[in-house]
Amino acid sequence: MNQSALPQIQVDLHSDTQSRPSGAMREAMCTAEVGDEQRGEDPTTRALERKVADLMGMEDAVFLPSGTMCNEIAYRVHCEHGDEIIVDASGHALHFEVGAPAALAGAMIRPLDGERGIFTAEQVKSAIRPANRHHPRSRLLSVENTANLGGGAVWPLEQIRAVCDVAHEAGLCTHLDGARLLNAVVASGVDATDFCAGFDSAWLDLSKGLGAPVGGVLCGSADFIDRAWRFKHQFGGALRQSGIVAAAGIYALDHHVERLVEDHRNATLLARRLADVPGVGIDVNEVETNMVYFDVSETGSSAAQVSACLLDEGVRISPMGEYRMRAVTYLDISEADVVRAGEVVARVLAP
Repeated sequence: MNQSALPQIQVDLHSDTQSRPSGAMREAMCTAEVGDEQRGEDPTTRALERKVADLMGMEDAVFLPSGTMCNEIAYRVHCEHGDEIIVDASGHALHFEVGAPAALAGAMIRPLDGERGIFTAEQVKSAIRPANRHHPRSRLLSVENTANLGGGAVWPLEQIRAVCDVAHEAGLCTHLDGARLLNAVVASGVDATDFCAGFDSAWLDLSKGLGAPVGGVLCGSADFIDRAWRFKHQFGGALRQSGIVAAAGIYALDHHVERLVEDHRNATLLARRLADVPGVGIDVNEVETNMVYFDVSETGSSAAQVSACLLDEGVRISPMGEYRMRAVTYLDISEADVVRAGEVVARVLAP
């Protein structure tokens, strides 16, 4: 496609992955001290790994190019081929990682029908298979916090503890997909260490609401991380002088965490404005973090049609199904941007 023919996007609410490094973050990247990451000699990368491990209450950590690689390396470490991973039916690893649990870890997915991406201890207990040579082995429980397709929902701490306890009692390992963990921390007031306490592995994304250009950090025990390094190489994740991008992660953790509350406030503002638009179905009370999901079925148009019309007006909001749409706020989206987006949606959907 001719890129010059694309509409000029003035307000991009497609995803918080659209965030861009600030001038100060770029400066930190330019001045970062670097070395050979594969030998453990890149001081900036090691500093980032130590920082995230401490933040999440874990023994050790490894810096990786993407969140998907964090999930898939964890699955590969925890599972043998033919094992089963218990996740919510809306889980990112099930829908948006190109079948990687099967392709890379050789594992099956056992989905649970949770509420807004959050399942119960009773559901986990029912899903764990009894030992039988004819069954796949229930091996790993994977939790996503916040739950993306659940509307950016935050897991209650007691519920996380309950599902992890059930898993551990049955001999399963536990893994936290923490792509937007710090959104959950800021929204709930629960420390990251408390959210992570019941998990054998956990990771944090740097390139979404935190605003770094790339990367995630996978945490666990020293033995887990030692094994994870093998698969980092096998999956093509060696980074050489990675301190240049690791510096962006350190800057993000130092400067962009507390401000996540602004993204949550803007998401709520957008939800309230959308609730006033005829034909838009939305529950404002379900907007807990930086994601706004809404339904356009009563407008007589599909989500793809509405998205295309909005794009013509300079606003990008993505379809997430036939009638469901998602708008995501982040550090490059201001209150004025949110107000404009609401006005454009109202105009596009005016009867």
